[in-house]
Amino acid sequence: MHSQITTIVTIFMTAGVLNLYLSLHVLIKRHHYTKIIYLFMVYTALIAVYCFAAGFGLLATSLDEVKVWTFFQYFGIAVTPSLGLLLIVQYLGFHITKKVFMAVLAIPIITMFMVATNDFHHLHYKVFEFDATLGKPYIHQEIGIWYSVHGAFIFASMLIAFFLLLFRWKETDKIYRPQLIALMGSQLIPMTAALVYSLGLTPKGFDPVPAVLVVSSSLFLWAIRSSSLFRNMPVAKERIFNSINDGVVVLDNQHRLIEFNQAYSQMFPKLKRSMLGMRYQEVWNLLMATPMPYTLDATAISQEIWLAEAGRTYQVRLSALQQANHQNGLVLIFNDITELKDLQLKLERLAYYDELTQIYNRRAFFDKCMQMYEEAKEQNNHFTVMLMDIDYFKKVNDTYGHAVGDLVLAHVAQVCKSQLTDKALFARYGGEEFVLALSNCSIVDAEELANQIRQAVESTPLVADDLIVGTTISVGVAEATIELEETLYQLLNAADKALYNAKHNGRNCVYQAPTE
Repeated sequence: MHSQITTIVTIFMTAGVLNLYLSLHVLIKRHHYTKIIYLFMVYTALIAVYCFAAGFGLLATSLDEVKVWTFFQYFGIAVTPSLGLLLIVQYLGFHITKKVFMAVLAIPIITMFMVATNDFHHLHYKVFEFDATLGKPYIHQEIGIWYSVHGAFIFASMLIAFFLLLFRWKETDKIYRPQLIALMGSQLIPMTAALVYSLGLTPKGFDPVPAVLVVSSSLFLWAIRSSSLFRNMPVAKERIFNSINDGVVVLDNQHRLIEFNQAYSQMFPKLKRSMLGMRYQEVWNLLMATPMPYTLDATAISQEIWLAEAGRTYQVRLSALQQANHQNGLVLIFNDITELKDLQLKLERLAYYDELTQIYNRRAFFDKCMQMYEEAKEQNNHFTVMLMDIDYFKKVNDTYGHAVGDLVLAHVAQVCKSQLTDKALFARYGGEEFVLALSNCSIVDAEELANQIRQAVESTPLVADDLIVGTTISVGVAEATIELEETLYQLLNAADKALYNAKHNGRNCVYQAPTE
């Protein structure tokens, strides 16, 4: 009997030494590991306490000594299943709040109190004494209600931890699977031993749990050395998928919705998991009132879409997906570019619009007019430009001040714009001068429009506070001579000469440039 106890104690102590070594090893090399190592360090240290206490308990000579070492056993074993669960949850990448942490440790803390005060209430052990048959140091015990509560909690913690790891097996790369084996073993092995012990299938008086911890500790050592456990850890593909800022949608080869990430569901709040399996066109119709602005027929697209209901602009990219069953699916990626688009529009407005009059500036006019002019020449269409100048503008500034002069400029620009269609290119040319380009418009039609604009300006004075400021404009019109390969600058120069004639001959009139 003595040699049997010596063997058991030796195994228990070996398990304790292994776990103590693990705890000290990671403590010394903590800078090489992620922060999870601190939880692992406490976890293995408490297992070591449990194993040592179990060994010393077998060496005790009095019942009081056994009770003391039993308390130290529970100091380790009561907490370690909870810490093991928290360790694995953190390993898998889930965030643990302080409230969750304390909630998981609540029952173990109560258990330690129950064990320490058991002689007063007997809720943990109804009977705790030396076995009458086996004698010292073997204990005969009859469990109380709290023992059952704590036992159920331990099994639940270890079972949940085991299945969390098992469910992650398929999506974990092979290089990281030794880590999963070690972690699953750390839960499955002691859980199985405890179950066997609870069912009375072990030799009477022998608790196999401290002994089997030699195996789980060895698995940890193997995983730390073979696959850099706690140094390089796998990140769950699901967490990667859901951490992407872009909205991602996965469709099968029949364009049915099979997966989407959190970012996409935030973009489209009406989306529900119950829509999985529906055709994407039907899903879109449920999400948005507007028709789907892109097609799923192309194997690769990239386009910008504006969704008025959401008030957002998205860059949509579509690409083929080769699935494991060799059937082609589709992946749609929605990148929210609203802020970028707004910034782009603001920069474009700053670059292309006159701040005072809110119409195109000289730079924008030339950029756009060059293209209009080239298209007119290719299609052999009429192309006309006109230059407009506010009459006696210097006198307005001298009489009323520059602030009123600015109001006059903005007012004339808006009156002119009110007479134009969207196809006309209208801009501030400089100072009090404006320019207008018209494609597919003859000089006769252009002169008629110029007089219409001139009359509108003349009949619409500026009314500002108590001031009424009447204005007129002079206009020079020129039509391009396509056959002579006339440049845009030559055409504008011709319009400028016509404007000079208009101003020289009384102002508030329209003059044509002479045709070649």
